[in-house]
Amino acid sequence: MESLDQTYRPLLEAVSFAARAHHGQIRKDGKTPYASHVFRVCLILRHVFGLDDPAMLTAALLHDTIEDTTTDFDDVREQYGPEVAGWVACLSKDKRLQDDEREEQYCAALAAAPWQVKACKLADIFDNLLDSRHLSPERRRRTVKRTRLYLEALQRPDLPDRIRPAGQLVERLLADVESTLT
Repeated sequence: MESLDQTYRPLLEAVSFAARAHHGQIRKDGKTPYASHVFRVCLILRHVFGLDDPAMLTAALLHDTIEDTTTDFDDVREQYGPEVAGWVACLSKDKRLQDDEREEQYCAALAAAPWQVKACKLADIFDNLLDSRHLSPERRRRTVKRTRLYLEALQRPDLPDRIRPAGQLVERLLADVESTLT
């Protein structure tokens, strides 16, 4: 049996790691520190979706570090182990690829991902949809289009039962955002 320190220290260390990794980055509203997004994704996973696995919450905090910072897979694996690093890698787009190919590969990875990754992505989508009110109608339409693409990937072959309620919450929020675009 793991000690409480072994169980929760990586999660709490990930808060600091993510804050340092995203230091100086700003959300699309032009004023909010980017780190608030990864903190919100973790909170959504825990308090909106009711999922409390410390490793999954750690991956939520780190989900954009490989994609959007100088952090690489090895950094995450060294600090948080192969499971969390694998989940974070699955949640990361390969920015070396052109947009269409990058999105195609990302969606294929999401479709094949374990349920924990799908849950983290649902929380990421939920926060991005909530945050889309700061965007122009054109950028909100793009967010809605990408959200539909990602939801389709997450539901292949089926959204696992344990996160189906989270998927339904995301669908409700998506419908709310879409209603503002008409």
